[in-house]
Amino acid sequence: MPAFPDIALTTDDGIRVEALSLRDAPALVGAFTDAALRRWLPVPDPYPLATAEQWCTVTSEQMRESGGGIVRAIRFDGALAGSVDAKRVDWRAMTCELSFWTAAPFRGRGLMPRAVEAFSRALILEHGFERVELRIAPGNAASLRAAEKAGFRREGTARNAGFTDDGRVDLVIWSRIPADLQD
Repeated sequence: MPAFPDIALTTDDGIRVEALSLRDAPALVGAFTDAALRRWLPVPDPYPLATAEQWCTVTSEQMRESGGGIVRAIRFDGALAGSVDAKRVDWRAMTCELSFWTAAPFRGRGLMPRAVEAFSRALILEHGFERVELRIAPGNAASLRAAEKAGFRREGTARNAGFTDDGRVDLVIWSRIPADLQD
């Protein structure tokens, strides 16, 4: 499996998508204490600083180097506003799934749709991916809106396909392919 390309980009309006760093660990811990985020994101509770430090440095870089995925920070005005990651990468088929979250102080500003649009566009146009998917719980209205605004097309629902701390959930499948980027 090839190493995942080391993707970093900046949108026209200054949103930066780049590697996590050790300085992001405290903000990650803070974000993961938010009940609204935890409702959809099954992460350890509590989420210790040591775990965040490991994720931001060693684990995320090992994922990229192994080709298994890539985790990127989303920064706005220099602060960690959220994260987007590619996982379930199939290098033969050139497909992957993205997941994302937004820290509470940055919600409602439209940052995530712009970051996910730019990141998925780079995956398709610059790195040759043929399909980028999102899988979002039907009750996660903000993420469903972000998917649509980021240019993804809703395909259907995979029943009982995901889980949260509250149990199993259906997942709405969204995709973006090269043809979607043709003007």
